[in-house]
Formats: sequence, C-alpha cells, structure tokens
Amino acid sequence: MALKDLEIRSLKAEDRVYKRSDERGLYIEVHPSGSKLWRLKYSHLGKDNRIALGRYPEVGLAEARRKRDEARAKVRDGVDPLAERKREKLVAQYNAANTFGDVAKEYIDKMVAEGRADTTTTKANWLLEQLAPIAARAISELKPVDVLAALKRIEAKGKHETARRCRSFASRVFRYGVATGRVETDPTSVLRGALITPKVEHHSAILEPRAVGELLLSIDAYSGHLITRLALKISPHVMARPGELRQALWPEFDLENGVWKIPPERMKMRRPHAVPLSKQVLGYLAELHTLTGPDGFVFPAFHTSRRPLSENTINQAFRRMGYAPGEVTAHGLRTTASTLLNESGKWSPDAIERSLAHADKDAIRGTYNRGFYWEERIAMHQWWSDYLDRLRGTDSVLVRA
Repeated sequence: MALKDLEIRSLKAEDRVYKRSDERGLYIEVHPSGSKLWRLKYSHLGKDNRIALGRYPEVGLAEARRKRDEARAKVRDGVDPLAERKREKLVAQYNAANTFGDVAKEYIDKMVAEGRADTTTTKANWLLEQLAPIAARAISELKPVDVLAALKRIEAKGKHETARRCRSFASRVFRYGVATGRVETDPTSVLRGALITPKVEHHSAILEPRAVGELLLSIDAYSGHLITRLALKISPHVMARPGELRQALWPEFDLENGVWKIPPERMKMRRPHAVPLSKQVLGYLAELHTLTGPDGFVFPAFHTSRRPLSENTINQAFRRMGYAPGEVTAHGLRTTASTLLNESGKWSPDAIERSLAHADKDAIRGTYNRGFYWEERIAMHQWWSDYLDRLRGTDSVLVRA
C-alpha cells in the first residue's frame, strides 16, 4: 500500500530499526535515533540489492519516488545503479586526489628526481603559485576557458611574459597528466593565440668600450661586501650566466690547470661546460680562496655559508654604483662579451658561442658540430681579460700567489 506524507511524518522511533513499504521496492527505514532513510530494493542479474535514496525530510516522498523510477529504468537497461554509484564515488575520490595542483607538484617532484637545476624547479613552483585559481580543481574537469581565465588574470596585471610562461608550464603539467592517465587532453593547446605576445626585451648591457671601462673602474671602487666585489670583478671575464657563477662550488675549479668545470645540472642546456680561466680570474680566485675556500660555495651568502649569494646581489650592487636597470645587468655582461668579441674579428663565432654555452640554432649543425674549440677559447679568454684591463686603464696582469 502506497505511503502518504502525513503517515511518514507520524512514524515514531522504536528500540530497533523498522521499515514501511511504499510501492515497487521503495521503502523507508526508521532508526532508533529518529532518522528516516529511503531505500530501494531491486534485483539485478538475479541478485537482490538495496540502494539508499536519501534522508527524509530532505528527500520528500515525491522525490524518493522519482529516484526510484530512475534507478528502476537503469536496471531495465542492464545497469546496476548501486555499482554505478560506487564507480561515481571512486571517480569523485580519484578526481579529488588529482587536482591540477597535485599533478603539478608530482611533475615538479619528477623534475627534481631527474636532476633539474634548483633555479628551474624554483621557477616551476613559482609558476604554480600564479596558477592558484585552478590549482584546487580536478585536472580532468578543467576546460580551456578555465585555464584562460586564470591566465587573463595574470595578463590583466600587465605581466604578459608571466602569463605566457604559465601557459607553457600548465601545458607541460597537462601533458604529464595525459601520460599518467589523469586527463585525456591538454586544454592549453588551443590557447596559443589567446594571449598577448610579450615584447622581447633583451638583457640590459653596455656595448661601448669606453663605457665598459668606466663600469670596470666603478667595480674597482665598489665599497660593498668584499665577496660581492670579487663576484663583480670575475663576472665580466668568465661569460657565465649569473646563476652558474653565484652557485659555483670550489671543487669545480682546477686552479692548477686554469679551468672551471660546471656540472650539467646547473647548466641551462643540461650539458657539462668548461670555462678557461685567465690569469686575472685565477688571481681573483686566489684572493677568494682565502675567504671562502677550500670547500662549499665560492660566493656564499653573507649570513650563511650553506647558501650562495642571492640572485639579486650583483644587480643590486650595480644599482648602488649608480647604474639604472636599463643600463646594465649581471646577465647583460654576457651580451657585452659576445658583442665586443665578435666585433674584434679575432675569434671564430663558434668559439664565442661555445664559451657562452649557447645551443646551436641549427639543430642538425649542432648535432655534428661537436668541436669544443678549447685551445682557441683558452687564448680568447686570456685576450678578453687583457682587453678588459686595457679598457679600465691598466695593462697589468693580476697574478696572486
């Protein structure tokens, strides 16, 4: 006999669970606590099953009957509604444990395990922070418009390059998600033309020889920390990227043979790199060795020897010397060396590019052009140091015991 709403409301709790039937397998359970729970009894493939349809009065009689009819329709179609609900619950739990942020962190952990440079993984974590609006979302549910909205928020702040990098990072995370079965496609692939293309800004650099000499004299007169001053003095000579230099370790230097061997994990192109050391650089390193050697960082942070100088130390020193950000940067010293060495006409472009640790723009040529131009680079680095001395007004070679 069909239940009536008034009858359901009047049901009282007893010492044990009891039930009252409605129609076509629907019934309500009354628990000693007073809870009234809808249940549906059905048969699938010859096996009796029961499925919960909600709590009364949150789920009223009419809604319970509608849910009953939907479940019975699935049974007629050969679908077990209880098994389907379990699958949906598992999928929901799986999605909850596989948010974009979770998969991104897993991807970054993979980068660490592969030996990627600390600066690379630090930047990846920073990019993930910029994508906070989608980090808590299930990666499988994200659509192109969701990612675009997060990127447009960044772009609206005028950070066009950051937005571009975030899109690229998100794409790598999605591709990793595809490879590990958490998502089917990369929704960022259709967003390439949706963002403002940032204007290419080259690192600020001094390219006029007289101005280079004035910079070197300013470095000589720098009144800041001695380790910073020596880092400033060495930087123009070695042509290394700022991160490669400030994270240099003493065991990497063979002072007797005049070579600095940088391991691949600290190089942008993930290839080992050797830097010939001029007599001038060996002199500066001898002075540094008495301060920070023989182990650990060549340029340790001021407050702890367990970390290197911060990435902004050199640029801040240039600011203190009176140079504006648009005049010179630590990275721009590489541009200075590249420009003046090429203009000298004394050295092959390949030797210069090798000293700058640049990848060959022609991929096929780069595959076969394996020469290291070592002897030419030794002569070039010594000529470059001598040239820098001439620009700052002294031809004396600094050699310290």
